Amino acid sequence: MKKTISEGIRNIIFDLGGVLLDLDFAAPVAAFQKLGAVGEHFIYHLVISDPVFLHMEMGLITPEEFREHIRIKLGNNDLPNAVIDSAWCSLLGSVPVEKVNLLENLSKSYRLFLYSNTNAIHIEYFKNRFLSEHQFGFESLFENTFYSHVIHDRKPQSSGFEKVIGMADILPRETLFVDDFIQNIEAASKFGLQVLHYLPGTDLEKALKTKMGELNRHEL
Repeated sequence: MKKTISEGIRNIIFDLGGVLLDLDFAAPVAAFQKLGAVGEHFIYHLVISDPVFLHMEMGLITPEEFREHIRIKLGNNDLPNAVIDSAWCSLLGSVPVEKVNLLENLSKSYRLFLYSNTNAIHIEYFKNRFLSEHQFGFESLFENTFYSHVIHDRKPQSSGFEKVIGMADILPRETLFVDDFIQNIEAASKFGLQVLHYLPGTDLEKALKTKMGELNRHEL
């Protein structure tokens, strides 16, 4: 009997925001507007294309340099770190308990990894919140976690996937990559990974089962 692709899947790499973690893109816009932001400075899809935010995401500037940039944008040199961080982290929701349970079950059959475009302020806030809500550390759900600001690379760059695959010591053909951004999915596919384009708000467990079923129908 020929082995199927899904039988060869040994590893799953999850994205964080939009896949495991609920996001509210309107929240930081409203929060920064309350602090004096005007115009398009803090519309999220424009914010994340700003070089300063990209540098923060790749760990090329410090959180304090990032905060100083926010103060300049807002024209308020006295804005406390905690106020800036609170507004910036208002984007982040929670990881639903059903997804936590799903990861725990998947870990019995697969090696699980996380690869997220994020930043030092967001991830510290998120891990503290997860611990408070679930009473254990988020990273314990995975064999290893890869954050863009730590590895100094990001999706959809092929160099980022190369780093993650190398550090995890896994093979692309044996790995399913789950992400909600189509650009990341396309890049991962070109790199040789099996891919699942997840739509935020839908049933992740069902999406994974459907994908595995699709892979089962394609024999090697």
